[in-house]
Amino acid sequence: MLGHKTPGHGEARVEINFWFYLFVYYGFYNITALMWITKVFNIYSMNWWPESLGFPFTVSVIAAISVLAPISIYLIPETRWLTNLNTSWICWTFFTMAMPLLIAFAILLNHERHLGLRNSLSETQRIFTSSWWTGDSDTLAARDRQRRQRRLALRKRWLPASFVRFVWFCMALFIGMGAYFMVTYQTYVRALYARLRSPKQFIYLQAISSSFLILLAPLTISKPFHYLLTLVSINNQTLPSYQKFCARNIFIRGLAENVSMMAFLGSVVVLHYGGNKDVYPYFAFDQARNGTSPSDLFRQSDYLLKLSFLKPYGNDDTGGGFPLDGGESYDFGLTFYASIVTWACEIFAGWIVRRILWFGWKVDVTGEGKNDLGMWPELLPTGVVVMVHVLQNMLFSIVRLRFH
Repeated sequence: MLGHKTPGHGEARVEINFWFYLFVYYGFYNITALMWITKVFNIYSMNWWPESLGFPFTVSVIAAISVLAPISIYLIPETRWLTNLNTSWICWTFFTMAMPLLIAFAILLNHERHLGLRNSLSETQRIFTSSWWTGDSDTLAARDRQRRQRRLALRKRWLPASFVRFVWFCMALFIGMGAYFMVTYQTYVRALYARLRSPKQFIYLQAISSSFLILLAPLTISKPFHYLLTLVSINNQTLPSYQKFCARNIFIRGLAENVSMMAFLGSVVVLHYGGNKDVYPYFAFDQARNGTSPSDLFRQSDYLLKLSFLKPYGNDDTGGGFPLDGGESYDFGLTFYASIVTWACEIFAGWIVRRILWFGWKVDVTGEGKNDLGMWPELLPTGVVVMVHVLQNMLFSIVRLRFH
């Protein structure tokens, strides 16, 4: 019926071929997850797979296990309903990601030795040692001093040194799995844009986000705040080291904002007008306007004009105005153009924060990010894999599954 609107977050409308979903769609998702875990091990110059089996064979076995379990669930009529839940697939992927860590842990317990640690500690490896956090250089004297201290401490323990080092790595890996929180957070904020119903909501959300960044960044990097953290034993870094740490967080936030917004805009266009739009009803928007072509929407420049004056329009059946009627006329154009304006505001807010930190504390946020990437080149491919995996998480969260 003309004007009928299907809820954008509703039930599945079409059936999907289970085998295509499993081996192509879900298979690529699992491969990306395994690549991420492997890159994290590579940063620390460690191998998680048994040397006798090799990486290709071990990964193939894990990949086979990752698809055999869903097949068994799907073939049993009593458990088939679990395959229609997004949470089931995501949880199984987390278990797949944990397999390399379990294998490495088992190898360590079996051989009681460190896994493939090379002769000299790189700058990346020093992240997991006290020398990096205290600012000590990785000289021979410093390393000898650390070795003596470790031997003395380990004599008082029953655990072997290799086990202690690996437990420390596992803790760092666990923290690293939460470190991509910023990309995950920004990605789901973008998905929220598909549920906003008026320019006012875009304005409120962006005002809160930008104000929070502009006010909080100078506060947290200040000397009194660092002193407070030191006083309550939350942080034991020196002030310069702590300020560099804060600069890295701001750099990561800006990177996450740009990557997630580009991915969101691309996914909105592809999923709303592509052949898989019925699989993602979250981006269905107003069904009465599905006949509008992307080129027609791009020519509706009045969206940008009205946003620039921050003046919301009432209900307009022609599609030229912004609806304030509870979302009955909500469409793709509002989401797309309002998101572009939001992105521009985020870039401007990030520029303001960088200027404040530079003139106030001589902290170069962009310079710190470039220095980190230059010092630790392994971070770049690892970061790319993490971003791809996080964006896949969003798509897996909003897909509506019903198999045939």
